[in-house]
Amino acid sequence: MITQAVQDYLKVIYKLGEGDESVTTNAIAERMNVSQASVTGMIKKMAELKLLSHTPYYGVALSEAGRKIALEIIRHHRLLERYLAEALGYSWDEVHDEAERLEHVISEEMEERMAAFLGHPSTDPHGAPIPTKEGFIAERELTTLTSAQSGEKVRVEQVSDRDPEMLRYLGKIGIYPDVELNIVEKAPFGGPLTVKIGKQQHHLGEGLTDHILISHIKNRRGENRGGV
Repeated sequence: MITQAVQDYLKVIYKLGEGDESVTTNAIAERMNVSQASVTGMIKKMAELKLLSHTPYYGVALSEAGRKIALEIIRHHRLLERYLAEALGYSWDEVHDEAERLEHVISEEMEERMAAFLGHPSTDPHGAPIPTKEGFIAERELTTLTSAQSGEKVRVEQVSDRDPEMLRYLGKIGIYPDVELNIVEKAPFGGPLTVKIGKQQHHLGEGLTDHILISHIKNRRGENRGGV
């Protein structure tokens, strides 16, 4: 009864609501590129399966059963991305679409063998946390690169995997998870952010910085380390 379509909806709802928040039907329709009518029909079906609850004019929230299935599919997807990259040599802009096709069909045995082969990784190639087999997912206090200020030093933690062209560009200029960036200048009124990677400087617009999650690097006294 839990079809691939149901799994896709559960995964999207989990990501949009970051696991616990209610999600509007408009947001689901936009993310999945389907009609409102399609979303309404699927939500009714999933509510009957007790995978979520729906409050009119407020949105939907996953039940514990729905959340468990969503995390299992996300675990499959992110393990597959890591396996495709490390074992089969796929680039980080290629793994998402391949993992989308495979995440619904791998067995639990294959999942465990991939995890063991990879040394039980905690993140995928884009820095997104991989849920554990028990359904636990690490919570991190991250912010977008857009929010960084001049003089700060930050570490890239995660990059959105939804746009292969964006990933190819970021890879070309050396922006990956765990890379440290010095914020040279932040132009006002939504202007570009100038970052320094090693000896190279790059100007990044909000179309990029909104999709890059960072943490702030602190010195031994717990203060943000600025400078370039």
